[in-house]
Amino acid sequence: MADMTLITAVRGARIESPPTIHTGRTIMALDLGTTTGWALRDHTGLITSGTVSFRPSRYDGGGMRYLRFTNWLTEIDRLSGPIEAVYFEEVRRHAGTDAAHVYGGLMAVLTSWAELRGVPYQGVPVGTIKRHATGKGNAPKQAMIDAARARGFSPADDNEADAIAILLWAIETGGGVA
Repeated sequence: MADMTLITAVRGARIESPPTIHTGRTIMALDLGTTTGWALRDHTGLITSGTVSFRPSRYDGGGMRYLRFTNWLTEIDRLSGPIEAVYFEEVRRHAGTDAAHVYGGLMAVLTSWAELRGVPYQGVPVGTIKRHATGKGNAPKQAMIDAARARGFSPADDNEADAIAILLWAIETGGGVA
């Protein structure tokens, strides 16, 4: 089942290459959640993005979503990497307890995965991402989607739009990760 998740993620990816992007390190940006938005710029400057679902099936144990996330990260690293830096949306407040638990678990897996491989990582505050993308630190979801589209991308939803915004922030500001 985990392999199907990986295949779905790769098939659902769209390749985008706006003229403002230049070549450099392979970096990944993530909007962590049950439906995780992701964007990756490879060493040639090509940007791919998409979403992947880590929703457990009714027969899964409590840790399966985190094992699938670990396997997905490893597969993306193998196919497009090596990933040299990871940026993720740093959420300080969640509306619900379940969302907070899922986010915390995914963040723990991500940071452990990165530490084991010596990959630098950085959380980027929600307001910083929104301000960079739209000029407004409390922009609604649709404004984030519209901002990504204005930059030449075609996000499927707000999760992918947020990941694209994080990636563009990291590229355009240098991101602060060594």
